[in-house]
Amino acid sequence: MSPTQIVVIVLVVLVIVAVLAVAARSLNNRRALRNRFGPEYDRVVAEQDSRSAAERELRDRERRHAELTLTPLSPESRARYAAAWEELQVRFIDSPGETVGDADELVTRLIEEQGYPTGDFSDQIAHLSVEHARTLTNYRDAHEIHLRNSRGEANTEELRQAVVHYRALFADLLGEEPVGHHTPEQRHHPDHDSTSR
Repeated sequence: MSPTQIVVIVLVVLVIVAVLAVAARSLNNRRALRNRFGPEYDRVVAEQDSRSAAERELRDRERRHAELTLTPLSPESRARYAAAWEELQVRFIDSPGETVGDADELVTRLIEEQGYPTGDFSDQIAHLSVEHARTLTNYRDAHEIHLRNSRGEANTEELRQAVVHYRALFADLLGEEPVGHHTPEQRHHPDHDSTSR
């Protein structure tokens, strides 16, 4: 084998190794984004023109999230929010429409107190997606029902579902279930065991 052939073979092997390394790195980055963003990853991929554009968007969310100054809740704040949620669920049976609006406001206050921006809903979702991606579908659905309710288009079952959806994000933000594992109606049934779902 001539020295030129050896050099060519070595260069080809180096190019193949470099391509495999880049592919492995890309696969690892994709896997990390999928793990971090869960169902939000698939949602953003479906919304963008390409997978690489979606992954750029998600990395940009991570970068913007890192610039936030997030504040953990004090035990007193956590207890205050849990009590507010308990009260909200009790009021649902008498005024479900108003309660959904109150749930939206309570979740927004909790998000804001922790340091997330609350001005634009899509911006809020983008920031929350970095640490709370698994409950964002619930939040989007709840917020959509809230908007429909403000136009008089939501029925009582949808309002109940909105409260359940808000509770999922609320519990995720608090780091615990605020008032147990039951729906608003179950709180008013004497035969309901509050420890069951």
